[in-house]
This record gives sequence, C-alpha cells and structure tokens, in this order.
Amino acid sequence: MIVLGAGDYRLELDPARGGSVTRFDWQGKALMRPASGPSIFDVASFPLVPFSNRIAHGRFRADSREVALAPNFPGSDHPHPLHGFGWLAAWDVVEASDFHAVLQHVHPAGEWPWAYRARQVFHLDESGLVLGLSVTNLSAERMPAGLGFHPYFPRDHATRYRGAHRGEWRNTAECLPLMLDTRGEARDWWEGEPVDARAVDTAYTEREGPLTIEWPLRNLALTLAPSDILGTTVVFTPAGEDYFCVEPVSHATDAHNREPEELAWLAPGESTRASVALSARALTPPLIEPLTT
Repeated sequence: MIVLGAGDYRLELDPARGGSVTRFDWQGKALMRPASGPSIFDVASFPLVPFSNRIAHGRFRADSREVALAPNFPGSDHPHPLHGFGWLAAWDVVEASDFHAVLQHVHPAGEWPWAYRARQVFHLDESGLVLGLSVTNLSAERMPAGLGFHPYFPRDHATRYRGAHRGEWRNTAECLPLMLDTRGEARDWWEGEPVDARAVDTAYTEREGPLTIEWPLRNLALTLAPSDILGTTVVFTPAGEDYFCVEPVSHATDAHNREPEELAWLAPGESTRASVALSARALTPPLIEPLTT
C-alpha cells in the first residue's frame, strides 16, 4: 500500500490490485467510496487501459487484423470483455514520495496483439489530486487505444451529479450501444435531480466543462476536471446501491466496432495521455435537509 498526503487530502493506493485507489479523503471525509472488500470491484477507483467499457463479444477489426478477446469479467461469464487489462494486473511502483507516485504496467502482446506500457501518475497538493494515465505502443504495428478512470462515489438519497453533455447512448440489456440521443447543445441529463432519479449504465458524449458531485447532507462537493481527450462520461447509477460511478473516458462503449475514429491509433513508440483533476469544497451556504417530524 502507498499513502500520499497534502494539505487536507489523503490518498491510498494498492499497486498490486489493479493499480487502484483504495481511499481518497478530504478533511477526513470520503470523496470516493473507501475500499470495502478484496475484489477489484470493491476499490475506490481503477484505471481503464488500453480501452474503456465493453467490446461486443470481444471481436473487432484493426487494419487487416481480426482480434478476438476472451471474457474478462471476474467471477462471471459476461460475454463482452471490458475495461482493458490494467484493472486486473499488478502494477509496479516506479516512484513514491509523500505526495507523488508513479505506477507502471507492461503488457506483452498475446490475445491483445500489441505490447504496451501504461503509466499512472498521482499528484497531491493543497488544491487537490491530479490523476494521470498514459499508454505507449511497444509493438511494430499501430495500436488502437483508449483511456479512462473508473471511480466509485458514496451515495445517499440526496446526492447529486451534474455534468453537461450533448448526447446520451441508449443501450441494450447487455449495455451495448443501441441509439445515440443527441441534442443541439450540452445539457444536464439529470436536470438537477438526485442521482436516485435515474438508474442508468451508459455513456454521455461531447462533454462541456467539469463534472460535479454534491452531497448536500454532508455539506460537501467534488469537482472533476477531465482533460479534453476525456470527452465521454460513463455514468452507472445502480438502483438500491450506496454508490455510483462517474467515469471520464476517451471513447464510447464498443467504439472499436462502432466509432473507431474515437480511438487513438498509436504508431509504434507513440503514446496518448489523459488526466483528471479532483478538488473538494464545502457547500456554501450549507445545504442541510430540513428535519421532518
């Protein structure tokens, strides 16, 4: 485990478990859901590399190559490989100080026919956390690549998520894209309602501006400022759960088959990079729900 601290922020990392974040706090308050068990699905956040979300049945074409990937959902026969390979790998510690860490994951060519090197950079200061993620093609042929972050956030009935996007993908029952609902300008698809108002697991396109999470009952807010490459946001709000996910990513679900131009096609030795800056604040004035009798 690696523990970083700066100002009011504290970050805990587990390199061996997918290079994951296991806790991220501000003034002792959890900004991400603290790790709650031994599974990768129990962590606070994990990286998405070299692709985000699902590839339908693990099959796609890259130039003249037909690629077929086996299912990789732990403990399930879910047919669509997802989230890349970094989240299921142990990462090496390249650097670590009191407020800065670099983790690395090298993947040899195999079922995924390109070798690559991925790096995560975690930097804390008094203004917040910057998460950086990059991938470099180590193969002799160009490689399709995508990046993203998969944080889990605590949730109560008053929690709100705000993010402006032009499009929302409508999905099949297996969470594969079916139809894109696009509007003339970016909008908040929750219209200011609590997270509980909509149960979704889908991607939103053409983001404009930052993403914000508000916990009125905790007098707490978190702003996420993704880099421009992360123009899509996957939102997962499972009904009846005490968490939800807001995932800044570089491409929509199954882009390898539907929108390959959304991917970064890396020449040998070429890299692509993404980042997201996270900063917390107290809600002012405090938004305390009135007591009921």
